[in-house]
Amino acid sequence: MIKIPYFSALSTYFSFGLLFVFGHVRDFFRKIFDFFHSSNLQGYAPICSGQEDFYVRRLYHRIQDCFGRPISSAPDVWFDIVHRYSNDNNKTMKRTSKVTRCLNLGSYNYLGFAAADEYCTPRVIETLNRFSPSTCSPRVDGGTTTLHKELEESVANFVGKPAAIVFGMGYATNAATLPVLIGKGGLIVSDSLNHSSIINGARGSGATIRVFQHNTPSHLEEVLRQHIAEGQPRTHRPWKKIVVLVEGIYSMEGELCKLPEIVAVCKKYKAYVYLDEAHSIGAVGQTGKGVCELLGVDTADVDVMMGTFTKSFGSCGGYIAGSKELIQYLQYTSPAHLYATSISPPAAQQIISSIRVILGEDGSGRGAEKLARIRENSNFFRSELQKMGFEVIGDYDSPVISIMLYNPAKIPAFSRECLKQNVAVVMSAFPAVPLLLSRARICISACHTKEDLLKALEVISQVGDLIGIKYSLAGSNKQHQEQGPKKLE
Repeated sequence: MIKIPYFSALSTYFSFGLLFVFGHVRDFFRKIFDFFHSSNLQGYAPICSGQEDFYVRRLYHRIQDCFGRPISSAPDVWFDIVHRYSNDNNKTMKRTSKVTRCLNLGSYNYLGFAAADEYCTPRVIETLNRFSPSTCSPRVDGGTTTLHKELEESVANFVGKPAAIVFGMGYATNAATLPVLIGKGGLIVSDSLNHSSIINGARGSGATIRVFQHNTPSHLEEVLRQHIAEGQPRTHRPWKKIVVLVEGIYSMEGELCKLPEIVAVCKKYKAYVYLDEAHSIGAVGQTGKGVCELLGVDTADVDVMMGTFTKSFGSCGGYIAGSKELIQYLQYTSPAHLYATSISPPAAQQIISSIRVILGEDGSGRGAEKLARIRENSNFFRSELQKMGFEVIGDYDSPVISIMLYNPAKIPAFSRECLKQNVAVVMSAFPAVPLLLSRARICISACHTKEDLLKALEVISQVGDLIGIKYSLAGSNKQHQEQGPKKLE
């Protein structure tokens, strides 16, 4: 659990309170102004209204320039960010022809495959010429090529499962799979900080949903024991099925799942384990095979393994891996398989080629070098930030590093000041994270050099001093300093 400093919590509440008060005052006068002017709605109710619209108008628009910045190059270690301007207080942003070369600390380019690669790129170009950019068809019609079959075999072998099925979108992999795995009469027990795709998939299933405290196996056991004893609501019949949903690396926290303990609890109560490895597959483990390899968990103990290709593999789409019976069932029932256009053939080839590089099947040792480098880079960067006095959450070996900001005023300040010094960072704020827990999320790549990381640390340290976000005393956290490598060679 994140412990918020008392003064930070107080100032954050006060800041949001001011924003909401002034926002509602402005809305009050806006209604008075609109009363004396004709409405363009012609009797229709406003299509955008409510608290979501209020938040966008009165809070988000003030700092919209910190989000959705367009780029005009590959998302490599350094990329080109397009400048924008606004003539209406950030309500709309207009692009210019000016670009700035920035150090990329935001893309999920964990192993560096998002840019041109000596092994992957020629094969992707060859596939593009042979198969075209799209199949223009779902898998069950004309959308299955020899590449899709090869990809599914490669993924199944890579993650250590008998079979796999691939989809064209990572988000839809969760959102479309969960409703066909479990339905009414079933029980879903979900980690409190699971990704939006898992939340929406669970809601769409019709099953009863219960939440356990983030990454806390003891509370998971309490929830399972209580609801197994009570049974289904009203009827108290036994649950038809129980599924526990967790992530390998939590995307906003950078924390590793306590998978061995969670698997033990699920075995005890006969619940299925659904593991989302979007941010962990390819990025952690000695050979890049995710948290099961890193934490010593047998993949046979994880019933459903989900992952995406948008992070470590430099492509798009997602997969589900499991038993042959499970995959065959999804082929017959999953709407993402039956109705959505299949994954692009060049994208499929990119994944196949990157897996070969990771496993060393390209005839080189680049895959092992990338895995060693991302671990060293991540641990070095996290350790140095903690020494500087930043409040950093997450675990060692995770390439996702979050610097806590808390106060909403520090979100645009941190983002804009870093950009001035050619460092591009991603900001995470409500509703993506809880209201009080705004943060800067940094994603480390295996392709970041020592010079890149040192420049980023220098800039972040300067900005941290400027806006006052070094909440921890530099060097006070001995426990963190004792873990992980301290320097890069």
